[in-house]
Amino acid sequence: MYLKKAGHIACLFLFSFTPSFASNPIWKFEPQLQKAYQFVLNLETDKAYAELAAMGSKINPYHKIYVESFCETLDVLISEDEIKFQKIEVNFKARFKFLNSQKESAETLFLKAELNLQRGFNFLNLGQDLNAVWAIRTAYSHADECLKKYPDFIPIKKTSGVIQVMVGSVPDKYSWFMSLLGMKGSVAKGQEQLQALRNSQSSLSIEATLLYFTIKGLINQQHEEATNGILKVLEDQPYNRLALFLGVNMLMKNAQSEKALQLIRTLDEHTEGLPMYYMDYLKGEILLQKGEYASAINAYKKFIAHYKSVNFKKDSYYKIALCYWLQNKKEEAYKNFEIAKKTGKEVAEPDRYASFQLRENILPNTKLLKVRLYTDGGYYQDALHVLKSIDESNLKSDKEKTEFSYRKARLIDKMGDQATAKLYYTKTVTLAGSNPWYFAPNAALQLGYIARANNDIPAAKKYFELALSYKNHAYKNSIDSKAKSALDRLKD
Repeated sequence: MYLKKAGHIACLFLFSFTPSFASNPIWKFEPQLQKAYQFVLNLETDKAYAELAAMGSKINPYHKIYVESFCETLDVLISEDEIKFQKIEVNFKARFKFLNSQKESAETLFLKAELNLQRGFNFLNLGQDLNAVWAIRTAYSHADECLKKYPDFIPIKKTSGVIQVMVGSVPDKYSWFMSLLGMKGSVAKGQEQLQALRNSQSSLSIEATLLYFTIKGLINQQHEEATNGILKVLEDQPYNRLALFLGVNMLMKNAQSEKALQLIRTLDEHTEGLPMYYMDYLKGEILLQKGEYASAINAYKKFIAHYKSVNFKKDSYYKIALCYWLQNKKEEAYKNFEIAKKTGKEVAEPDRYASFQLRENILPNTKLLKVRLYTDGGYYQDALHVLKSIDESNLKSDKEKTEFSYRKARLIDKMGDQATAKLYYTKTVTLAGSNPWYFAPNAALQLGYIARANNDIPAAKKYFELALSYKNHAYKNSIDSKAKSALDRLKD
């Protein structure tokens, strides 16, 4: 989510000859290409482009196509720059034309699958959901064919593994479409495939490792394992900017915002490569959690000023308004709430939640909000102090009473008392009824995790299915994805 001048992609030479490289089931890059690939993983795309442009014809063209396309995809995913995406669409078509001109092999099928998957990610990131589904469907078809014809070809396990996870955890509103297209997925199967690749000698093993632990954290909610896995990568490559980026996200998901802030500072000290403006947004999130409101406002404003995409900007103005609201600066709060209403789109989930709150037009209870923020950041003693100051009898609305129960459950759960948390999660479900708040569906999800941890599989299944049953709440997509993944894992 960032920006930098994209280097020139020199791929026309590919059309001048038919490669005679033998199929390699492992895929180990030549030293010069490995160097470019490492630049890509470090998000130093300009250096990667320069290395790629200087390579001669002795480099395996299939390997080169992969690294070039991966470089461009990360460039667009980080910058969310639609102009860059339009440019790489031209390159995608040229590469596909070349692949179609070659005799079918494991490499051609793998690259057709991988390039379409990368294209699908870019479509998703830009909010073009229908185009994304068709690109991923094409990738699914090529990956399936490659696995059947060339089962010993290791790299395809990366593409197939990611698709299995995506399709296996797809939100309900898309599941009918996936079935119609003949796509079936399993999070567990996808992780098995990624595990096989990360344990291999392939040059793609580091990529598979990062994907494996990202899925553990974002889909399976195994935050501790995911965080430790990414941090292990950073022990070997402490300045790998992609690993640092993922590490920040995993630590924040694991309520370790203070450690995440340390990684952000490391990124601030190593600025070569794509500017990471999204880090300013995440820095704003952590500072808001900590109660450092003036600094949080500055971080959000820096993000808004530099970030090219409209994503997260509605939420940023909403969070700026919250910073003022928590400082009792009501005039500035109202001003930024109004800006938030008129800004951005509702593609990214934080923007959808901000929009949901803004439509309700009800200002949040400051104490409940502080409990949420402290809990999310891992500042549990601060959260507990504020929670104890709340007189439940003074809570005005049904929503505030439900949220109080939910916040109490989340904090107690995070602090390790699952038995008491279970009582408050259950109370949350009862208090919420059929209201379109996310408290009940997430409470049901957490009850499912607790039941699974206690090996009560029937109860876990009941609660995960309950989480899926709630409609039209702000976090429908992510909660459904987690519940579906959890149900899939119960089968194993």
